[in-house]
Amino acid sequence: MRIEGAVALVTGSNRGLGEAFVTTLEERGARVYATTRADLDITNPVHVEAAAKRCGDVTLLINNAVSATTSPLLSAPTMDVARQEMETNYFGTLAMCKAFAPVLTANGGGALVNMLSIVSFFSYPGMGSLCATKSAAWSLTNSVRLELPDTLVVGVHASFIDTRLADGFDGPKHRPEHIAGLVLDAVEAGQEEVLADERTRAVKLSALGS
Repeated sequence: MRIEGAVALVTGSNRGLGEAFVTTLEERGARVYATTRADLDITNPVHVEAAAKRCGDVTLLINNAVSATTSPLLSAPTMDVARQEMETNYFGTLAMCKAFAPVLTANGGGALVNMLSIVSFFSYPGMGSLCATKSAAWSLTNSVRLELPDTLVVGVHASFIDTRLADGFDGPKHRPEHIAGLVLDAVEAGQEEVLADERTRAVKLSALGS
């Protein structure tokens, strides 16, 4: 699909990658619903339903909202963080996919983008909770693709992006604008998966052999 003339909704757009998506979309001629947790909490069914009704002209949904911590699984004092991350990264993403699937279908199919991660493919010490949610969201993305044959469903995997979520981690980081551009290029090219860098491609190959 063409980005120019598209109507996009971006979750988690107040900073970082979400803000870069909004800017890049507008530069390429799309109209954008830029949402934040204050007006669209994807873990709140009332918010999600209202967004789908209000934004009935959407042709491109970008599920970017995320809850991310450096919480382990077994040594965490409670399961509260794990539950919150799963509620946002898995169930919240699913809720958005479910609510906007008929909207996209009614508008000709369009495209749906789920922002995943390199940790979809492996577990990182001290981040077991986040890794589990991203792996689950990757599986969700593959299943949604099967159920929406007329919609382009894109899963995006990348290593560190230079946003607040990557603070404290050493090593090279992608500029948010670079990732946003890669994703929109993939949408226009009809690609179902974005492996944003060589490290991500190597990790997927090592983990899955494909």
